[in-house]
Amino acid sequence: MSRRVVLAYSGGLDTSVAIRWMIEQWSVEVVALAVDVGQAEDWDQLRRRALAAGAKEVEVVDAKEVFANQFCARALLANALYEGRYPLVSALSRPVIVEALVAAARRHGADAVAHGCTGKGNDQVRFEVSARALAPDLEVLAPSRVWKMSRADAIAYAAKWNIPVTALPDKPYSIDENLWGRAIEAGILEDPWVAPPEEVFTLTQRRDLPAAELVVGFEAGLPVSIDARSVSLAEAVAEMNAFAGRFGWGRIDMVENRRVGIKSREVYEAPGALALIAAHQDLEGLCLEREQAHYKRLLEARWAEAVYDGMWHSPLREALDAFMIEANRNVTGEVRLRVEPGAGCFVVGRRSPKGLYDPGLATYGPSGDTFDQSLAEGFVRIFGQQIASWAARQGGPKLGSELSLRS
Repeated sequence: MSRRVVLAYSGGLDTSVAIRWMIEQWSVEVVALAVDVGQAEDWDQLRRRALAAGAKEVEVVDAKEVFANQFCARALLANALYEGRYPLVSALSRPVIVEALVAAARRHGADAVAHGCTGKGNDQVRFEVSARALAPDLEVLAPSRVWKMSRADAIAYAAKWNIPVTALPDKPYSIDENLWGRAIEAGILEDPWVAPPEEVFTLTQRRDLPAAELVVGFEAGLPVSIDARSVSLAEAVAEMNAFAGRFGWGRIDMVENRRVGIKSREVYEAPGALALIAAHQDLEGLCLEREQAHYKRLLEARWAEAVYDGMWHSPLREALDAFMIEANRNVTGEVRLRVEPGAGCFVVGRRSPKGLYDPGLATYGPSGDTFDQSLAEGFVRIFGQQIASWAARQGGPKLGSELSLRS
């Protein structure tokens, strides 16, 4: 009897070709598993495509709420932006897909799982590290690393076997979408000098609309309301996508450092994720103590890097999560966001019952000032004592005119 493999099936070109290729080359039965993490997908069409490619069975798992509440929520608490810009759209979805993949392999009695990732990308790392952490007994197959087909070859292969894929020679884009945003690559986007064509964007289509504001309510660092109306995190992201993306805001066009050592041009759109991160960061500024806030920024970068690198199922990510959750314990309040033409989305107000802003300490007004400025002289002297000692004993700083910027 043929070996049974459960394939993480996206419905795209690579995974559709992978079904037929594995059947032809490795004589395996393929179960296609699609995981709904909030992408806009015609699931009936996806099933037909997988069956046309030769899948023995097709299964769709609804993981939207799990993805939102267990994965996107943690990313928001960590203000996760890889290299300060990318909100981990694809990186966040891979571990939840692998969890579903392993569970499906157990249900279907498979002895292997497979993915459609190439040897140049980050996703192969994310799929395989998580799969081996969760199910070390399962073999992990990567047909795209073996067949050595170009994207044009894969399109031709799909045509040969009458697999109805959407990628075409003149529009060979690879698009990965979920609740947190969209990732677009391939085709002319591989040239970092070429501007992305408008046709690749859906969440950030520019419209001529008047400026608008809304208020996002947070409890313990997570959004719970919009304009005083209760929302789930998934609902908040969807509403913020529409609110922030209406003027074309929320696009990211960057040259990114992949885990495999390659620089790649990546185009993303994630207006909802970026707007919520901006609002959350701002509220943290009001609620976190200075040293805690500064140290959290360091750990945020490490959290984003770990998840980008495929280390979701790792003790490091779990330990960093513990810090993020504790740091957000008192991040409760409201943030007012505004969108307007030419300016995008930005914070215009914030308030919190647990905020550390004290008007009596901050005011420069004629009344209500509770700060004793007479104490400042001693503080400044003690704070600067080490610099004063260095200047007295070792000659002090070099002035700008004495420095040479060239060797």
